[in-house]
Amino acid sequence: MSNTRSSQGFTLIELMIVVAIIAILAAIAIPAYQNYLIKAQVSEGMSLADSAKAAVWEYISNTGTFPASNLTAGLPEEASISGSYVSSVNVANGRITVAFANPKANIAIQNQVLVLSPATTGGSITWDCSTHTTLSGKYLPSVCRK
Repeated sequence: MSNTRSSQGFTLIELMIVVAIIAILAAIAIPAYQNYLIKAQVSEGMSLADSAKAAVWEYISNTGTFPASNLTAGLPEEASISGSYVSSVNVANGRITVAFANPKANIAIQNQVLVLSPATTGGSITWDCSTHTTLSGKYLPSVCRK
């Protein structure tokens, strides 16, 4: 009589190892995906700010001064410039403030602002978006990180 036993299927230890590996991969992937989603939401704000940047630049080119408000810059009122995650885009003395107060925005950026401050030098304009911004640096676009 032979006492050989053929193995069919997985043992409990093998299943536990597979579950542990999946858990480790999920622990790494989920936060990375969350950061990716938040950066996508912030990019919506940058995209909406592009029209305001163009309007501010045009106003500066024509008058030599910064526009005092959305109306002065030739833009609609601030709440009219909104998106899925952005609640408003406001121009005040040339500075563009993008507010993420929309309930659809991720909790990490809700009630935070992205502020684009203009600086004119030699007929060109540069935008600083790290000084007055309340968003965490890890969510800012690469053009805003110093």
